[in-house]
Amino acid sequence: MARVLHNLLLCLLSLALRIRVWGYWSLVYGYCALCATAALMKLCWNIVLRPTATFQWGVRETPPACLNDTSLGTHCYVRIKESGLRFHYVAAGERGKPLMLFLHGFPEFWFSWRYQLREFKSEFRVVAVDMRGYGESDLPLSPESYHLDCLVTDVKDIVEYLGYSRCCLVGHDWGGTIAWLFAIHYPEMVTKLIVLNCPHPSVFTDYALRHPSQLLKSSHFFFFQLPRFPELMLSINDFKALKSLFTSRSTGIGRKGRWLTAEDLEAYLYALSQPGALTGALNYYRNVFSSLPLSHKHVRSPVLLLWGERDAFLEQEMAEACRLYIRNHFRLNIISGASHWLQQDQPDIVNTLIWTFLKEGEGRKSYRN
Repeated sequence: MARVLHNLLLCLLSLALRIRVWGYWSLVYGYCALCATAALMKLCWNIVLRPTATFQWGVRETPPACLNDTSLGTHCYVRIKESGLRFHYVAAGERGKPLMLFLHGFPEFWFSWRYQLREFKSEFRVVAVDMRGYGESDLPLSPESYHLDCLVTDVKDIVEYLGYSRCCLVGHDWGGTIAWLFAIHYPEMVTKLIVLNCPHPSVFTDYALRHPSQLLKSSHFFFFQLPRFPELMLSINDFKALKSLFTSRSTGIGRKGRWLTAEDLEAYLYALSQPGALTGALNYYRNVFSSLPLSHKHVRSPVLLLWGERDAFLEQEMAEACRLYIRNHFRLNIISGASHWLQQDQPDIVNTLIWTFLKEGEGRKSYRN
């Protein structure tokens, strides 16, 4: 009898797990279909209103002058033997000083860290990378090439190529997700972790599944699962959606801080209008549902989490919940009036908070390689 009950219990647990997995993927694909329908209706409406302009967009042939500003650093390239990929990065500060590595988010590239490159080069070797699929770095065609394990390994390879065994790691948005994961898997390589507007991946998963409001704000995750159609929607009307993302009143940069200049915006459009650039950026999303939940979750490095109060995409309640997964000093700063792009619209405040965090605890000596 006991054996029968035991087998019955195992069957029930297996069934419950299958139901849970089925429900999870039903949610993913169902929401994906809903987002696709909404986007298709928007496309049809655009065709009705602007039949000639809708399908007009072009590659920006010449980079704006701000991308060649020597005060930001030197443009460099590295080819990683293991992956075979070539990465572009901008570096400033003296070689041999402690390494501060910057990882950008979607749909950005190294240029999003321009204010921080100038600020921290006095005491660090600052490096802002174009992650795979972005900017002048190589763009693998296969979506599987953007699995989280590959993205984390890229960071490790770049740090070691630069001649360091550890770094102060700074990440925003998708770069923040990769920074969290890198600190989890390679704690000995992260002296301090600084994340901007990106929750710990486990916090995001748990919170989004329990809060429909966050699921709604994350609807782009589901829409971006579709092949080719998201690229089209981001391109129509000469990349109008991308322009709006960076400049609109609801989602844009600089509602209470520094505005994105016309030249800054053109820098983003130059990078994202190149052949295949949007596909590379969107492929980050096309692996996310197969990569979660995490098997390892805890961060052992000191962590600074900066959060823009007016983030249009992520709810602030997730920021405090990150504390559960940190086994070291944790500092959280909510920046009033700042958007999702807070290192660009509130650079002075962000830089001051980072300096304060860097001076805490072990002090500057802890960053030496």
